[in-house]
Order: sequence, then C-alpha cells, then structure tokens
Amino acid sequence: MNVIEDIHPQSPTVATIGFFDGVHLGHRFLIQQVKVAATQTGWQSSIITFPVHPRQVIQSEFQPQLLSSPEEKIELLASTGVDNCILLPFTRELSQLTAYEFMQLLYDKYKVRMLVIGYDHRFGHNRAETFEDYCRYGRELGIHIMQASAYTQEQDKVSSSAIRRALQTGDIRTATKFLGYHYYLEGTVVDGYKVGRKIGFPTANLRVDFPNKLIPSIGVYAVCVYVNGGKYKGMLNIGYRPTINNGTDLSIEVHILDFQGDIYHQKMRIEFIDFLRPEEKFNSVDELILQMQKDKEDTIRVLK
Repeated sequence: MNVIEDIHPQSPTVATIGFFDGVHLGHRFLIQQVKVAATQTGWQSSIITFPVHPRQVIQSEFQPQLLSSPEEKIELLASTGVDNCILLPFTRELSQLTAYEFMQLLYDKYKVRMLVIGYDHRFGHNRAETFEDYCRYGRELGIHIMQASAYTQEQDKVSSSAIRRALQTGDIRTATKFLGYHYYLEGTVVDGYKVGRKIGFPTANLRVDFPNKLIPSIGVYAVCVYVNGGKYKGMLNIGYRPTINNGTDLSIEVHILDFQGDIYHQKMRIEFIDFLRPEEKFNSVDELILQMQKDKEDTIRVLK
C-alpha cells in the first residue's frame, strides 16, 4: 500500500473517505466495495483519511478515546489490500469547504473519479447535503458517486462507537466480533511497585505509547502478550490496585504465564481475549492471592 502525503496520485482512483478508527469489519466491508469498483474500472483503489481526529482541530480541548493510533491505523488499512492510503491533513480551512468544494479538491488534487460514500456518511461544512446533492455535484465535476451498502452483524450496527462502548463495559467478545481481530494495547514496559513478585505473581507494567488510545474497562482480563520476540499467555489487571495500593493511580499490569526474564524498557503488545472479572478490594493479601490463583486457572482455560 502506498501512503500518500506530500505527493499526489498520478492515476485515476476509486476512493472513499473517513476517519476509519480501528478499521473494523464495517470499514473493511466498505473498502472491499472500493476495491471491487477499482477492479471493474481499471483504476486504483484509495482510502482518504485524516492523521488527526477532525474534532481535535475544531475543538482544541477535545481528547478522543481512539481504537487505533495513526500508525496502527495505517498498518490495519494496509492489511485490506487497498492500493493507496491518502493522508489528508484536516485543517480549519478544510473544515470550511462546502461539499462541492471538497469534492472539487478530491477531483483536482487526488484524481478521484469515483467516490464510494458510506451509507450514513456526510461531509462538507455543516454536513447539510444529501446523497442526491453529492450525485449532482459529481455529475458536474466528473466524479461518479456510489453509495455503499451497510454492514451489520445479526442486525447489530457495526461502528467504532459501538466498539468503544463494548470495551468500556468489558464486553471484549462483542468488540472482537465487530473489529474482526483482538483489540490491543502497545507500549513500553516500565518500573512498577514490584509488589507482585513478593506474592508470587510478578507483573510487567505497561505504559501505552499513544496517549489517546482507549483503555478498556477496569478489571481483570485473559490476554495474549507479545514481548521479547515471543507470544505468551497472560492475565492483565487494569485498575487502582485497591488491596495493595489503596486505589491511588491507574495501572495496566500483566502477569505473564511461564515467563522469566528482564523486559524493562522493551516494547510490549497486549491483545484482549476475554474479560474475567471486575477489580475488587479484598480484606487481606491472602484473599487476593487466592483470587489471583483462580484468575490464573481461568486464564489458562480461556486461552487453551
């Protein structure tokens, strides 16, 4: 996949546009329609997306909780087999363009000759136009407009918002079903309180690299851990460690099963497989240890 920033396509292209947070199954269904149209026309297939969430440009105080970092999104888009990913900087000037002016930009600068529009997508200043308006503008400009079919699973609408809601309530299975892959966090292993090793469950503390990455609901999870060139089973706790730390600061720490080694300052990726239980405050450390032993058994059962 070509990632296009400063240079512009030299060949006509079939394109679609959106933020594509998480590149979930709904996005992939739309992109597949772009690829089919590109094959039929003999043109290239392109995804037009924004490196920064548009609302961050319009509302400087807005801090989105995103399913993918810009780098992760490009990696996920590349896995779809699309020819080009056009990174279009979203600016206040761009936000003021009418739909017609925006489509003219796509025609002149990016050689878009067919635009596949998501069934519920709106663009242009105030986003007031209808699909029929887009078709009329397209006829004037020389862009064929195609409306994409909607994607659903068992009558559930698949969307980035629905996936965020699932992750924020610990519904990992629904998030996985809608994403088409396991949600993951990537970051660096940092120093922690080193209490886990004293009770027989040493943990690696993760500092997530992308500050706007959505952190799933507080609780205990069965996860897969990628670190030091290997893949391991793990049980992850997101929370405030109320039994030991008296609930002062949020931590993301994983006990990696059957692993020994120094991985401080190394990169680590954690994939969420299932939610095990909410975080609890126990009456004693001994009660916590008994529960963690049960969590380990549940993790092995889930990941076997």
